[in-house]
Amino acid sequence: MTKKKVYDKQFKIDAVKYVVEHPNVTIAQAAENLDVPLSNLNRWRRELATATGTAGNKEVFRGSGNHASEEAKEAARLRRENKDLKDALEILIT
Repeated sequence: MTKKKVYDKQFKIDAVKYVVEHPNVTIAQAAENLDVPLSNLNRWRRELATATGTAGNKEVFRGSGNHASEEAKEAARLRRENKDLKDALEILIT
C-alpha cells in the first residue's frame, strides 16, 4: 500500500498560479507537469477561487481535521469528552 502524498499550502498556491500564468497549457498538462492528480489541481483552483472571492477571512487549504481556531479545537475536544463520559455513565447504569 502506498502512502498518500501530502502537498503543503504553498505548493498548492504555486500550482494554481502556474495554471493561471500559463494559459497555453491545459489543466491536464499542468497536472502532469506538476505530477499531481488532475482532480486535486481542479479542487485547489476551486478552493482558491472561492477563498479569494470572500471577505478574506476564510483560511485557504485548511486541510482535513484542522480546526479554524483554538476555540473550535477546544469545543471539539469538549464534545468528545462529553460523549465519552455519557458512554461511561451508560455502561455503569446498565
